[in-house]
Amino acid sequence: MPPIKPAITPATLDKWQRVVNLIAELADVPATLIMNTLGRDHSVFVASDGEDNPYEPGRTFRLHEKLYCFGVLEQDGELTVEDAGCDPRWADNEDMEHAMSFYVGLPLKWPDGEIFGTICVLDRRRNRRALMFRRGLREFARVVEDDLALLMEVDTRKSAEARLKQALENTEREVAARTNELQEANTALKVLIRNIEQAKAESEAAVMARIKTLVLPHVSKLRLLEADREPQASYIDLIDTGLRSITRALSTPMAETLDRLTPTEVEIVQMVLLGRSTKEIARTLSRGESTVDFHRNNIRRKLGLNDRAQNLRRHLASLAQ
Repeated sequence: MPPIKPAITPATLDKWQRVVNLIAELADVPATLIMNTLGRDHSVFVASDGEDNPYEPGRTFRLHEKLYCFGVLEQDGELTVEDAGCDPRWADNEDMEHAMSFYVGLPLKWPDGEIFGTICVLDRRRNRRALMFRRGLREFARVVEDDLALLMEVDTRKSAEARLKQALENTEREVAARTNELQEANTALKVLIRNIEQAKAESEAAVMARIKTLVLPHVSKLRLLEADREPQASYIDLIDTGLRSITRALSTPMAETLDRLTPTEVEIVQMVLLGRSTKEIARTLSRGESTVDFHRNNIRRKLGLNDRAQNLRRHLASLAQ
């Protein structure tokens, strides 16, 4: 099945109307027509203006061997009938109803070779001027076919653009969906990691608390009771040292650091780790930049960063590892 052809635009119709009017004037004929062929139907598409032209746009003929344009399409080329009354084949054709015994016609094709129709001139007499104008008619036929090619090109480009746009929209939807899935997966992973870390921290904190509250106090009492007994005192010191090393191992450098800071300083540390500038931190906390600088200096002092060349964020990042 041949591809669907584009519609003829109003601008093109206006141009073709001027073309057929000009041909009628130059060839001195009452009727110049652009015909459109669809299957067996052959219709007047554009007709030259003039009272002597009996053909109106929209009039349809059934293609058969007694129709001038059928001869054009049959031989796929120019057909000239100087006087149908003297030609047995054309003596009884339908156009003789209007006494149109003179005819010159050419086929019109889409760029893919499919027939669009014909362009023709008709007269009630043998028209020498029209005969001499056949070359001009061929040139005007090429003009019409160039317009058909342009319409096809525009339609092809629009179709390609529409397909490309659809493909881009589909790709964007797929990317958006995939991005959303990844974000959800990333969020779930972060929650899982945070829960694991929280559970770990809680477990370690519980162990530390139990050692500090349930074990170390008794160790201290034992040390007092056994202070004069050297072997027992030595073992008690070993137990105390071992327990305290366990509690230190369960506590991270960052946790120990945060324990020494005020709540405001803790907030600032978190934002410094995120790479926020003093100005951004001040805007977030609704504080002045000088206030933020004051707290940053306190943090550096508590961390022992007396050298201004030492980077606070890099140091905090090393504690968080």
